[in-house]
Amino acid sequence: MTPPPGLLVLGLARRLGLTNTTFRRHFPEIAREVSERRAAPTTPRGGPTEHDKLVARNAKLRRRNRDPSNQLALATAQIQHLALRAAQMQEAVEAQAKVSHIADRRCGRFQVQ
Repeated sequence: MTPPPGLLVLGLARRLGLTNTTFRRHFPEIAREVSERRAAPTTPRGGPTEHDKLVARNAKLRRRNRDPSNQLALATAQIQHLALRAAQMQEAVEAQAKVSHIADRRCGRFQVQ
């Protein structure tokens, strides 16, 4: 049995439902192997592994996917801001031109502003 890199003896013991001491007493070879792997350097000297490359590529793709959603949120906020400004400007123009509105048709009355 070869434990994965970075695995702690305590974690392995807990997964098996044992205390750390009991695990080390009954499985000293495995405990030693796990400890040695933990102490060994995690990156090989030959450069990044295929796994490292895939992890980096995945992170890059996640950043790219996040960027369009951020741009969409910004564009939506800008459109909302422009719509509010357009409504304010229309109200100002109508007020200056003294435009009258028939505002309340729901109640059966007509009101002139």
